[in-house]
Amino acid sequence: MSSTGFRRTFVAIGVCSSLALVATACGSSGDESADGKTRITVNCEPPKSAKVDRTFFEEDIASFEKQNPDIDVVAHDAFPCQDPKTFDAKLAGGQMEDVFYTYFTDVKHVVDINQAADLSPYVKELKSYETIQQQLRDIYTVDGKIYGIPRTGYSMGLIYNRKLFEKAGLDPDKPPATWEEVRADAKKIAALGGGTVGYADYSAQNQGGWHFTAELYSQGGDVVSEDGKKASVDTPEGHAVLQNLRDMRWTDNSMGTKQLLILNDVQQMMGSGKLGMYLSAPDNIPILVKEKGGNYDDLAIAPMPGGQATLVGGDGYMFNKKDTPEQIRAGLKWLDHMFLTPGSGFLGDYARAKKNDAPVGLPEPRLFAGAADAKDQQIKKANANVPVANYQSFLDGNQQLQMKIEPPNAQQIYSVLDGVVSAVLTKKDADIDQLLKDASGKIDSILARS
Repeated sequence: MSSTGFRRTFVAIGVCSSLALVATACGSSGDESADGKTRITVNCEPPKSAKVDRTFFEEDIASFEKQNPDIDVVAHDAFPCQDPKTFDAKLAGGQMEDVFYTYFTDVKHVVDINQAADLSPYVKELKSYETIQQQLRDIYTVDGKIYGIPRTGYSMGLIYNRKLFEKAGLDPDKPPATWEEVRADAKKIAALGGGTVGYADYSAQNQGGWHFTAELYSQGGDVVSEDGKKASVDTPEGHAVLQNLRDMRWTDNSMGTKQLLILNDVQQMMGSGKLGMYLSAPDNIPILVKEKGGNYDDLAIAPMPGGQATLVGGDGYMFNKKDTPEQIRAGLKWLDHMFLTPGSGFLGDYARAKKNDAPVGLPEPRLFAGAADAKDQQIKKANANVPVANYQSFLDGNQQLQMKIEPPNAQQIYSVLDGVVSAVLTKKDADIDQLLKDASGKIDSILARS
């Protein structure tokens, strides 16, 4: 699944969302404009309702076109950036933009249906390419060929309320590092009473399956086998995830009585100061403050408990298979300017963001490596307007974790695992062994059909 916020003040941004729009409105329509310039259509422009981000995006396109007078950029907006209901139809119908937004989990599918341009011959012209983290570049590389460029990346961690930790006699500078510690801390926080919940988890709308996957990764397990052909949930690690949830829910009573929660429910609980911990990415933090009543000083994030791995996600851009070489070169230049230069552009101009009261200093997205990362982090730190010390353990801990993307057929698999998690959290006598056995069979069937 995608992370829960886009960046700063905006939750999600989009593309042409209706197939009623004709190809000339949304898709590739030739590589030259009337004045002889190379013309590219791009998507994921913030909608007009997101005034600050829309202004930034337009400013950056204008500055790019000024620096590259031979390129004409036509941006499309809608909500969300990628609509799963229309994505494949746009590709098949020739309506996709020349440079189009994708989640990490889309890459192999787009390549398999032969709708992506091979960027391998051109990527040497992308100045920033070698500065991007290798593990993110690898996501857009299929069978040795490069089909896209990552733009952002996120990883899951443990968001927690420092104030509730202090009230419960816990050290907010030493968040739990194991699931045993999560359980113990959740019990102490719940004991504060007054409707306080120690730990909350999703268990509906596929979000429960998403979090089960993250928790399984954290304990060294996996959802599918290495070859992607068989389920791997009916394992000691899978059992441990469910047993821990059952113990917190029914033995400790630290997860509260209300279950079948989704993202918004848990964010409301955390923002109102009634929740101790939940799993999410750092981009949840400004949402908790700006939309749910939280306070930056009270909110912190730690690495995934368990010490093994964390679920990562993110997005990037791929190129329409119909693009001309000139359009590909123009698109790569545009990506460099907009997103891939440390400390500048739409995502990296921290001084501009701070001036517009957008949060600066969150630990992600962390796109670059080496000297480029150091420069980006230095500029971010210089403009920080949030308590960066609250995120240091997340930054430090992530260095030791394996980064794992979502499984193939993620949404179908999450739907199966939703039922497993919800059963454990709503039925005291749920049979964990049987639940995992049944889920394994259903996942095997999904994989066999793909």
